[in-house]
Amino acid sequence: MKFLKTIYFSIKLRYLRFKFYLSINWVKTLYFNYKMLPFSQAKKIPFYFFGRVKFSNLKGEVVIDAPIKKGMVGFGQKFERRSVSKGIAEMNIQGKIVFKGYAHIGKDCYIGVDKNAYCEIGDMSCFGSDVTLQSCDEIIMGKWTRIGYESQVFDTNAHQMMNTLTGEHYAKTGKIKLGNYNSISNRVSIMPNTKTPDYCVIASNSLCNKDYTYHGSNVLLGGIPLKLLKDNYSRDWDGEEERMIRHLIKKYLF
Repeated sequence: MKFLKTIYFSIKLRYLRFKFYLSINWVKTLYFNYKMLPFSQAKKIPFYFFGRVKFSNLKGEVVIDAPIKKGMVGFGQKFERRSVSKGIAEMNIQGKIVFKGYAHIGKDCYIGVDKNAYCEIGDMSCFGSDVTLQSCDEIIMGKWTRIGYESQVFDTNAHQMMNTLTGEHYAKTGKIKLGNYNSISNRVSIMPNTKTPDYCVIASNSLCNKDYTYHGSNVLLGGIPLKLLKDNYSRDWDGEEERMIRHLIKKYLF
């Protein structure tokens, strides 16, 4: 019986491995890795792309500031309950984007980094489906920063705004810095000049547009505009880390 179980699990593992590799968009995966990375890194295939994705511009720079591992950055793979993709995933990299380690980017996400802009994605960061990130200046995400579905991260107002009485023009961009171990819920708008503390939770449908680090760690923030809702509040990172590491890393390493 033990022998049969061993054979069964061996066959099952081979099947899952085969199914997983079939789900990878190998054309986009190989193209991106060999175009954007040095050959010594590209041959390890650190970026996996899944499903339909458009590379509208890849004239910028992609850097992995961590030990290179196969499939350490996944783009477009299902990991939420939603299983259907709209097919609108897109990357527009004209500036510099740095990955500090593993990252998981869900379905239908958009990542744009303009010329002369800088974006840094912390180790074990995660984007849910339909997340939009646009950097025209600077966006830095700490490690274990997780952004829920349909959220947006913009370090620019996109259009020039002005004071109609004085004629003063307001700054068009503002740097964003998200702390470590941030749990950002769905449909959150993170706008220019946002700074968040380590170990904070941001409630759904909130608007962030200034420095909140003075609230300290282990806080729940939420609302429009964002405000302190509760102290001594945190996601159970110790309880979840092992499961999330297994989910986000091991499945890439069949």
